[in-house]
Amino acid sequence: MPGAHLGVGVRPGTAADEVLALVGAVLREAGLTGADVRSLGTLDARATEPGIVAVAAALGVPVRGFPAGELAAVPVPHPSALPLAATGTASVAEAAALLAATVGGDGRAAPPGGPECAVLLVPKRTSRRATCAIATFTPFRSNQVTSVARLLPLTHGYIAGEPGSPPTIPTPHTTAAMDTHTHTDAHDLRHHGDAEVRDEKLIDLAVNVRTNTPPDWLRERIADSLTGLAAYPDGRAARAAVAERHDLTSNRVLLTAGAAEAFVLLARALPVRRPVVVHPQFTEPEAALRDAGHEVGRVLLREEDGFRLDPAAVPEDADLVVIGNPTNPTSVLHPAASITALARPGRILVVDEAFMDAVPGERESLAGRTDVPGLVVLRSLTKTWGLAGLRIGYALAEPETIAALERTQPLWPVSTPALVAAEACMSRAALAEAEHAAHRIGVERAHLLAGLAEFDEVRTVAGAEGPFVLLRIDGADVVRERLRSLGFAARRGDTFPGLDRNWLRIAVRDRATTNRFLQALDQALLICG
Repeated sequence: MPGAHLGVGVRPGTAADEVLALVGAVLREAGLTGADVRSLGTLDARATEPGIVAVAAALGVPVRGFPAGELAAVPVPHPSALPLAATGTASVAEAAALLAATVGGDGRAAPPGGPECAVLLVPKRTSRRATCAIATFTPFRSNQVTSVARLLPLTHGYIAGEPGSPPTIPTPHTTAAMDTHTHTDAHDLRHHGDAEVRDEKLIDLAVNVRTNTPPDWLRERIADSLTGLAAYPDGRAARAAVAERHDLTSNRVLLTAGAAEAFVLLARALPVRRPVVVHPQFTEPEAALRDAGHEVGRVLLREEDGFRLDPAAVPEDADLVVIGNPTNPTSVLHPAASITALARPGRILVVDEAFMDAVPGERESLAGRTDVPGLVVLRSLTKTWGLAGLRIGYALAEPETIAALERTQPLWPVSTPALVAAEACMSRAALAEAEHAAHRIGVERAHLLAGLAEFDEVRTVAGAEGPFVLLRIDGADVVRERLRSLGFAARRGDTFPGLDRNWLRIAVRDRATTNRFLQALDQALLICG
């Protein structure tokens, strides 16, 4: 094969041992040895870093230092925000590897648009303070598209084939994979179920808000609150009601404009260095962390393990961990013991319990626990009570954490009608109604799963406990479009890290709606072949 060219990015002062270990792992992944390497490219300002010098000496290759402007001009498939801010290029490793391969081992540039072009053989892999990629020349035809996935099958012990999001060096974990680069990839983290039904008259199976809500009594309470709109919102009564409901003191409660605001507050208020999000799950936590400038690690749970959590899969040095329970979109309810096993001194453990009130008895909930260090539990009232348009949720945490989040909030973040709704939903009658609804959802979910089991083409995630189910169909993206033409909106799965185009999430609805959906699915599968 043509010579391989390394691209290496390092932070100032990175130890030579770390860089050598990373480069060695990447070469092994590519099935190469040091003898196959022709040159090492990096940012010119880092060319004399000990790690760079050590790798070049070990391999016996020259170091090619490229100015930031040249690197920035190279399109890279996996850009990251932090190197872009620090160096002006979105991936030093990938850009430098491609440039080094273009220049070639003898220093002569390949002819533009010629018979050979530089392509990545191994995309960006990361360690704690370094990145590495490998590029080479490959024959290129004008009607041919080359890609990382075609050049190197992702079969090295981590999630293979995650679109646009290559994993890092394989970890020894058997049930999950750690992916630690900053992700700007094929997963649209800001896509949510409401986008599936916006501006179209479709039967909604894409949004997880309970149908026929809010109930009349709650609508009346909210309507009555409108007479007090001239006064600034006062959240004391609602805060006390939430605290009483979970047997906590009020200084452990923070009311938010939906759980989504809490993710933004956590990302901005807490001095975390290595946040990790357990996927597949709701994508707003990662989006908020990235928007706040954090480089986010991913732990990807596996389908073959039922998307169940293994606490050992989470890196020990993660100082913020986010997990959903029950998890959206998998509908998996993790044991409380598995989640509390993630707690560590100095670590914030964020548990998104937005759908916990749809679980009868709220078993496995950590809301109200004060014995778990660093615990933050997030709750939403928008799903069960149909208040997505009102925006109301809350966080439960240690008083110091609540105070830090509150300092980041704007003044009066929750409206008076939302505060009234929160207080009302904490009443004993409301909690009893929610419990009844949870049991009803369980019955209707069983009916939906039984219907789906009749299709040989459909595989569902076992043990669903939420008000939705996750299912896999080969070519589900095509099936989804056919369902739309038949009047049903399903939630696409490929925007969730760890899933691809073959996944759909279906909300649990009443039996009549489910039966109509199953008939439409039968037609869609028949048409799609």
